[in-house]
Amino acid sequence: MPENELLSERVAGGILPRVLTTFDMVAIFVAIVLFITNAAVIQSAGPAAFGWWIIAFALFLIPCAIVTGQLGAMFPGEGSIYLWTSKAFGPFWGFFAGFCAWWPGVLVMVATGTLTISFLGYVFPPVGALPVQAQGGLIVVIVALAAVLAVLRFRLTQNVVNIVFLAYGLAILLMLAAGVAHLLGGHAAATNPWDFAAWSPSAEHGLNFANWSFFGLAVLALLGVEVPLNMGVEIRQERAVTRYLLWGSLAVMIAYLVATWGVMVTVPADKASQITAVAAAVGAGLGEWAGRLVALVLAAMFFIITVVYNYSFARLIFVSGLDQRLPKAVSHVNAAKVPDVAVWIQTVLAALFTVAAFVVVPFASATPADAQTEVYNVLQAAVTVIWCLSIVVLFVDVLIILRRYRAQFEARRLASPVVFWVASIVGALASLVGVVATLSGSWTPLISNDAGSVSLLGAKVAYGTWFWLVGGIALASLAVGALLYLAGGRRRGPAL
Repeated sequence: MPENELLSERVAGGILPRVLTTFDMVAIFVAIVLFITNAAVIQSAGPAAFGWWIIAFALFLIPCAIVTGQLGAMFPGEGSIYLWTSKAFGPFWGFFAGFCAWWPGVLVMVATGTLTISFLGYVFPPVGALPVQAQGGLIVVIVALAAVLAVLRFRLTQNVVNIVFLAYGLAILLMLAAGVAHLLGGHAAATNPWDFAAWSPSAEHGLNFANWSFFGLAVLALLGVEVPLNMGVEIRQERAVTRYLLWGSLAVMIAYLVATWGVMVTVPADKASQITAVAAAVGAGLGEWAGRLVALVLAAMFFIITVVYNYSFARLIFVSGLDQRLPKAVSHVNAAKVPDVAVWIQTVLAALFTVAAFVVVPFASATPADAQTEVYNVLQAAVTVIWCLSIVVLFVDVLIILRRYRAQFEARRLASPVVFWVASIVGALASLVGVVATLSGSWTPLISNDAGSVSLLGAKVAYGTWFWLVGGIALASLAVGALLYLAGGRRRGPAL
């Protein structure tokens, strides 16, 4: 057996069919990375938002793509970061890194369910007016329906994903068209996107260390570059690995810039940060009917994103089952050759968290809506911290692997080692900024974070109730990952 080869490396390719093309991988990449609602959230930065996007693309997205491309070319197996960290550091750290990458996927499905309801509520106001508990029940239904689609024959499911992905692209183009139509109609831009003076370090939201939280926001909007390679053995051609990273990254960068511009031009500044502003922008520029149509497309897309998250992250625990890090049942595949048990495990976990955040906690609170908002935001922020930490591991992996597997690197070398060193250092630092930004800035005014602050290079890092809640849950989650590995020790035979 080759050095440090995992059982999953040898057998996964014989269990799962090769069905994914370059186009499929681009669609998956965009579904994982491009949450177009971030184009509305970043509006609080004003015209400087474009500068923050460009910096985040250069210092995070592109380094992630470079490193992921090299690792995927060398070891295109199932499980991406789980596999690569196992190669670099051994079984414990491989499982731990896989857990850190997997755990966010479960709770993000709750977020995508929430966004689906938000856009449905834009079109059908009674949906948005539902009580918190009813919204929780609807999210459970959305997550369950997504699971049903995720366990069908993979080619069939991916065809559905691709169709909605194309509609998603058209909806984003309509955001651009809405801005153009708004200006051509003789209206002034709601916020002047060409005000480059706003980029100045001396400006209120200018490009300086004091406004570092905008950079952190942009980094968080770009997480997930490596996730499509959770399905490495299901790709038809090796060249799809580098091609999806190239075309997917370009699509994400263009989409964020286009949507940010469209919202900035058409939607008043006091309303631009609302997540449904991306649909409101189209309504303002092209007519209310067009805005509602785009909202329906976005509702469909966030449902499909729920599907993609479920089947993508299911592969991480599927390979852990094959390698006896988790019970063997987790590696079960159905008649369609899809890891169905892994999908349903994630679905049940997401449903349980939904019930806790939207039903149980609000029921016990005098202010149900506030309680739901607090629990939901804290959980989502905690898993964001964990996800960013897993990306730091990704950047370390490539440096270890380039040294340990020199023959494989030379055989599939994409660039000079210097490129990977630079990408890893820059990308890891950007990831850590994402961690600190999440801990420093409360996502909801309901939870304070004003107990104190420290200054670092002019950047103000705050701490308080939010910091301790999010940090505590993140640390507890990491402890659970370590305990799961130790608990699985009794099931494992000799190390592979």
